[in-house]
Amino acid sequence: MTAPASQAPSSPTVAVPKLDTVETAAATPDEVQPYGELGLKEDEYQRIKDILGRRPTAAELAMYSVMWSEHCSYKSSKVHLSKFGEKVTDEMKEHLLVGIGENAGVVDIGDGWAVTFKVESHNHPSFVEPYQGAATGVGGIVRDIISMGARPVAVMDQLRFGAVDHPDTARVVHGVVSGVGGYGNSLGLPNIGGELVFDGSYQGNPLVNALCLGVLRHEDIHLANATGLGNKVVLFGARTGGDGIGGASILASETFEDGVPAKRPSVQVGDPFMEKVLIECCLELFSAKVVEGIQDLGAAGISCATSELASNGDGGMHVDLDDVLLRDPTLNAGEILMSESQERMMAVVRPDQLDAFLAITRKWEVETAVIGEVNGSGRLTIDHHGQRIVDVDPKTVAHEGPVYHRPFARPVWQDGLQADTTIAAGLARPASGPELRKTALTLLASPNLASKAWVTDQYDRFVQGNTALAQPDDGGVIRVDESTGLGVALATDANGRYGKLDPRTGAALALAEAYRNVATSGAKPLAVTDCLNFGSPEHPDSMWQLVEAIEGLADACQELGVPVTGGNVSLYNGTGEPGQIDSSIHPTPVVGVLGVLDDVSTALPSGWRTEGLSLLLLGTTRDELDGSAWADAVHSHLGGLPPRVDLAAEKALASALVEARKTGLAAAAHDLSEGGLIQTLLEASLRFGVGASVALEGVTGRDKVDPFVALFSESTGRVVVAVDPEHEGELTHLAEDAGVPVLRLGTTGGDAVVIEGQFEIPLAEAREAHEGTLPRIFG
Repeated sequence: MTAPASQAPSSPTVAVPKLDTVETAAATPDEVQPYGELGLKEDEYQRIKDILGRRPTAAELAMYSVMWSEHCSYKSSKVHLSKFGEKVTDEMKEHLLVGIGENAGVVDIGDGWAVTFKVESHNHPSFVEPYQGAATGVGGIVRDIISMGARPVAVMDQLRFGAVDHPDTARVVHGVVSGVGGYGNSLGLPNIGGELVFDGSYQGNPLVNALCLGVLRHEDIHLANATGLGNKVVLFGARTGGDGIGGASILASETFEDGVPAKRPSVQVGDPFMEKVLIECCLELFSAKVVEGIQDLGAAGISCATSELASNGDGGMHVDLDDVLLRDPTLNAGEILMSESQERMMAVVRPDQLDAFLAITRKWEVETAVIGEVNGSGRLTIDHHGQRIVDVDPKTVAHEGPVYHRPFARPVWQDGLQADTTIAAGLARPASGPELRKTALTLLASPNLASKAWVTDQYDRFVQGNTALAQPDDGGVIRVDESTGLGVALATDANGRYGKLDPRTGAALALAEAYRNVATSGAKPLAVTDCLNFGSPEHPDSMWQLVEAIEGLADACQELGVPVTGGNVSLYNGTGEPGQIDSSIHPTPVVGVLGVLDDVSTALPSGWRTEGLSLLLLGTTRDELDGSAWADAVHSHLGGLPPRVDLAAEKALASALVEARKTGLAAAAHDLSEGGLIQTLLEASLRFGVGASVALEGVTGRDKVDPFVALFSESTGRVVVAVDPEHEGELTHLAEDAGVPVLRLGTTGGDAVVIEGQFEIPLAEAREAHEGTLPRIFG
């Protein structure tokens, strides 16, 4: 059954092909099927036959192949991802309204408001076709947020590319950045933060991780499931085409191999203007209460939406593919089921609400078709041209796929890598003032620490008028309630170099930095989303890295009291010889942390606006240079152990920062991470063009370090805070009462960053070094 002709223009008539029906499959058990080309292993194919009691039809094979893919089923990671649930305490659930397992997590932020947020990957498609890969990555995560009943209000992106001097890097960078900006800007969503990293380990496997934040009232939360006998299954939005067929099973779940056409399927093509209409249409459908639930069509398309809705429901579902609106009438049943065409949603609608539903989609000029019905069969059945081509238990497709306990082992090269410290390698450390100055400018201009304005200026950061903080601040801040100023802060962080040295510690450090960046804005951290980017789970080295990272992140979340609400796993990010130190990307667990502010107008920026403020250093400095920006930018060295993690110190620091914002004591705050203290001082001074004069004696004397370590160490749990001299004593006592070490560094003012007794860098020179790198490289 289809919607009225005004909404569903008829497709051209085509000849009915010979179909591989359920009846045919039962009668031809020995027919050879291309399960290998669809990403299934031999034993998986046999398991499908055992489940069905026959061979699968071509359509069923397509459906199982995408839904049992690594990207959709998490078959290699789910046994370990359960750690996130096991580590959640009742206290951590205090603000959690919807957790892991839904399209996105939902967090209570007070006054009846809730926010939903999630980060996902679109890595492999973004290497094949950078613009569309990145654009549809943004579109996909936005639809996850819509399906929860929320209005999308902001996006963030975590981008990692190969070496800046590699001939292919510019192709990927230009395409991805244009895709992220083109889609997000067209949707009218501010891009409020993220990261941009260059490293040779990502050369053949760039990482494009997109995050979206949505806002809703508690009563507007919606979950997707097919319940209610006789309810209609409605497909609406863009038509189904041939783009993205096989994307989830192949692009996202396998390594690229030269000369294998099946590994190069077409990437989805996005239409942000269609998505913008879809956002408004879905929100009106929810507001009118004419839907039981909405599921977005992303990875695996109709295969995923129908099987998950049916599996999550209390009955079964029947679908007729003849009623799916097509852009290409030559698509066969498997292609229709596997297509990942964008800007499509599936709704479950009560029969008595169907006319009202259709009236709303007609108002928004969104093509709509009723393609099926919820029934009590307990089965998912699909017909095409009047013949049965799918008859399965939906749970076996969506939720009861293979679960692997992959072998994993600490790599044989790990000990050697950790033994190769900066000291053992004999890396020369600058000592004199001129040497320290030169090193500071080298780091400031290095691609990973240089200004990202060349990228972020291509994004709209302030559209909608609710952005309180955005790049280059440590965290993005969005107002939720205009009347009270209630809002949220977001930060996403990762350090693949730390992850390579120690995956468990690297994951905890990613959480610690994002947690700290949220706190520097003055927000109280509440919840976590993550995107785990690793190599092949079939290689024990990469699997060990993944297991270590998951356990490290789960333990750290428990200690900090912030639950994981959902996320994504992206595996098979490797093209090298298995078992080698460079066979895959650096282990890169991207962690997003969300925090709440009672009034976003009091959020702390990452730079000082006025002269005469006192600068305080909160936290302790240690000789921790392994894996640092200095080791990378100056010596191209990676070895040793990452900085230690002190989560109790991070928690105390965050508490002090939140209180300093609430009481109005702090004027600005900037965390210390890559590049150390000097990078923080330069960035914070450049933020509003106000310099600083700092003495190192307090740090070197108290922490027993030399000026080089004081300036470039990447010890964690540290923040520089700017405070009016009148409040310096109060803020000092506040920090000390929280158990946070604090000392005075100096004052703000002038047109240079001055390290007393060592060197000074005029802001004009610093700005030229900081802002000129990426435009010089990429034009």
